[in-house]
Amino acid sequence: MRAVAGLFALLLAACAAGEAPAQPEAPVAVEHPVEAAGPANPPPTTLSLRCAGAFTQGGVALCRTLPGASVALDGATVGVADADGWVVVGFTREHAAAAEVSASANGGTATARFDIAPREFDIQRVNGLPQQTVTPTDPDVLARIRREAALKQEGFRSTANIEGFLDGFVLPIEGGTVTGRWGNQRILNGTPSTPHFGYDIAAPVGTPVHAPASGVVTLAEPDMHYEGGLVFIDHGQGLITMYLHMSRLDVHVGDTVEQGQVIGAVGARGRATGPHLCWRMKLRNTQQLDPSVAIDGLARARAELLAQN
Repeated sequence: MRAVAGLFALLLAACAAGEAPAQPEAPVAVEHPVEAAGPANPPPTTLSLRCAGAFTQGGVALCRTLPGASVALDGATVGVADADGWVVVGFTREHAAAAEVSASANGGTATARFDIAPREFDIQRVNGLPQQTVTPTDPDVLARIRREAALKQEGFRSTANIEGFLDGFVLPIEGGTVTGRWGNQRILNGTPSTPHFGYDIAAPVGTPVHAPASGVVTLAEPDMHYEGGLVFIDHGQGLITMYLHMSRLDVHVGDTVEQGQVIGAVGARGRATGPHLCWRMKLRNTQQLDPSVAIDGLARARAELLAQN
């Protein structure tokens, strides 16, 4: 039993950002796509604001308002409602206990306030890692990391004019064991690391990885220093999901993918000590979000907001 625990501890050290301790869970499976909620309802024709989703630290929500309205979260502009009135908002790991969302257009403002559920995050200490994957000093490694950081920033800048976030997310792996949760803190080889903004699912090498929702591929690199095989998918408005440590990539930059489509396979490349998928989510290159809570949050938001209009 102690050996198994040690294996999971090493596996959690795999992703590029820190991961925290987590007890293995029952195997997870790709869920069925959310059924259509009838014909798409027309957007509002006057200024109003409705939001639904996962109102928790690391959560994501959808809001519907007048198309073209400027939307702010806690007083800071986060986006503009698309042609159908949709806008995606997210809540960081450190978000306070309340949030205020506002939509402004034609000299008017509509405001909604929400409680944000707090979360607890663990701390894990992992020792014995190759030091160049914790605090790299080799000039060639550092130069490679800088080149790859520029590639990732380019992928994060995407804000595709699509609505893949309306699909209702599904899990990217059919079968597997959850070995790491989002947001936990790690200390690697005695060095404090940033929180790990990934959701780890252990599965055998070659296990297919599915797109959780439709979108556009903005990065597809087979061999990154930290991440190994790495894919980004923009699901609209810069809501980007990431897939780390893959052994095979089946997509290229610019490809359009559908929900459930195979985009590659699980691997153990990069900073990984065992085969698994590290699944991550980022909104508009500013907010790290928890993809696991988006599964229920986005499906619920879609159903509630379409039913209300």
